[in-house]
Amino acid sequence: MDKTYGSPQEAVADIGDGASLAVGGFGLCGNPMQLISALHDKGVSGLSVVSNNCGVDDWGLGILLADKRIAKMTSSYVGENKEFARQFLSGELEVELTPQGTLAEKLRAGGCGIAAFYTLAGVGTQVAEGGLPQKYNADGSVAKASEPKETREINGTTYVLEDSITTDFGLVHALKGDTHGNLVFDRSARNFNPLAAMAGRVTIAQVEELVQPGELDPDSIHLPGVYVQRVVAVGKDIEKRIEKRTVQMKEA
Repeated sequence: MDKTYGSPQEAVADIGDGASLAVGGFGLCGNPMQLISALHDKGVSGLSVVSNNCGVDDWGLGILLADKRIAKMTSSYVGENKEFARQFLSGELEVELTPQGTLAEKLRAGGCGIAAFYTLAGVGTQVAEGGLPQKYNADGSVAKASEPKETREINGTTYVLEDSITTDFGLVHALKGDTHGNLVFDRSARNFNPLAAMAGRVTIAQVEELVQPGELDPDSIHLPGVYVQRVVAVGKDIEKRIEKRTVQMKEA
């Protein structure tokens, strides 16, 4: 039951070219940065990544994007990253835009063994009707657009059918974890991390503090170890960036 690995490099060693990843984080909060950096150093490419967003130009998933290691992104928000926009519009990157709540449920449902589900989100838009550009040609024309999705009327309301998501690997960050893979997240840094962990067939968790089984209060565990296959301790002294710092001026 000991799921610990000695380093981020060891934990991602079998992630190869063309792998699909579900990656936790929201903006720059809760990013599994040490795992992302280890994957970047490994040199893998052609990745299909599912994550709420793609970091910024020099942080988070942005470091993989900058070196063109990502072939496809499935996200709900793609702002704050100029290189992302450039690659998408120039035809270098495939992008599947998904409503944020739908993306969260796609990951959760995938982890629960639910193949698909009906939702109101996207009905009457290109999300359901198709035609949303996913990849451009170099001349700006659309190379690939989304396909129409099945809709169904239930009790007088129209819903769209969304497929769930599972990936080869999940990469997540947690505040604490035990050697069995049970995880505790820190406030808003929980965000997409539990969902990404659930969707990954092999999930790797970097934790700031590694403890022994029984040290975590069972009622405080946010994600049970059944969803986590590997745990690596990265310590508390790691860089955590703030995307947009705001301050209140002190009154004179």
